[in-house]
Amino acid sequence: VQLQASGGGLVQPGGSLGLSCAASGRIFSINGMGWYRQAPGKERELVAIINSGGSTNYADSVKGRFTISRDNAKNMVYLQMNSLKPEDTAVYYCNADLKTSRWSVSSRYWGQGTLVTVSS
Repeated sequence: VQLQASGGGLVQPGGSLGLSCAASGRIFSINGMGWYRQAPGKERELVAIINSGGSTNYADSVKGRFTISRDNAKNMVYLQMNSLKPEDTAVYYCNADLKTSRWSVSSRYWGQGTLVTVSS
């Protein structure tokens, strides 16, 4: 199983950026999917999560600015980031809680991370 994140880059404060993450490989089912981020010198923190039914949860710092969504048919999760601030600068990681077969337990898989830099 692999998770491949893409879409990071440099954006000015107030700008927008969209991230994508594709899960591939032997996948039976995916429950939760999410985005975390880690800024330099800080611990990894939750940004947003979405379950298989579409229910979402956001960190207070991004509520109203970020939107998480997913495409279950494509095993993809997205993060639309608007009104970006310098403090949003971080490496963004996607994850997925998934089963590789009907009989396996659910395990968490992580993508490789994509850098988002918000700077003028």
